Amino acid sequence: MTITKVALITGAGTGIGKASAIALAKAGYNVVLAGRRLEPLQTAAREAEAHGVRAVAVATDVGDHAQVKALFAKTKQAFGRLDVLFNNAGMGTPAMPLEDLSYEQWKAVVDVNLTGPFLCTQEAFRIMKDQTPRGGRIINNGSISAYAPRPFSAPYTSTKHAISGLTRASSLDGRAYDIAVGQIDIGNAATEMTERMKAGVLQADGSTRAEPRMDVEHVANAVVHMASLPLEANVLFMTVMATKMPFVGRG
Repeated sequence: MTITKVALITGAGTGIGKASAIALAKAGYNVVLAGRRLEPLQTAAREAEAHGVRAVAVATDVGDHAQVKALFAKTKQAFGRLDVLFNNAGMGTPAMPLEDLSYEQWKAVVDVNLTGPFLCTQEAFRIMKDQTPRGGRIINNGSISAYAPRPFSAPYTSTKHAISGLTRASSLDGRAYDIAVGQIDIGNAATEMTERMKAGVLQADGSTRAEPRMDVEHVANAVVHMASLPLEANVLFMTVMATKMPFVGRG
């Protein structure tokens, strides 16, 4: 019996999440789209279903434990299994000196960028370890901020470094259950979030410069590649970035 694989994508209403959900649908995956706003999720779900698969939109705040549990319960109810989780939802704060950040701003970023992926990974493990065929794949959206910070980005950079730790730890813990965990680190995908880069963003030397971006489809295709590997193989870390962005070397 052929099993149609199921992928769950967080932050799926716009940007990288939406592009990845549609690319996974094109590749034949049924998809569950999660995010805070239902309307863009439903729009993305209709686009996914145009490729002949089933798509379910679930409004979810990934930093809320009860909502995450409900998301995965709905996924299991709708499809009976889960093969791929893309922990994509993320946020940052406006660029400002570390000492000016409020506790609430710090906590909001930690809740979405770190606690959310942990909670989703935990629920995915619970489904993947008990299903038949056993196992699955989890892909975490890191960032090249997991390696080098931008100025005035302490909450975002801290959580993205932490995601690398979660990736390594859950990759190790998942071995016993045939769960492969990897991370995609993205630099300057052309989405609404990076629109400001065309006008110029603050650099480490204090200057402000425009930065090159790349088509978000390149990220989506990379996610599909990672997802489609057999479980005996894993991309532990992959970097996909705009070739000329100021990251490699000294800018």
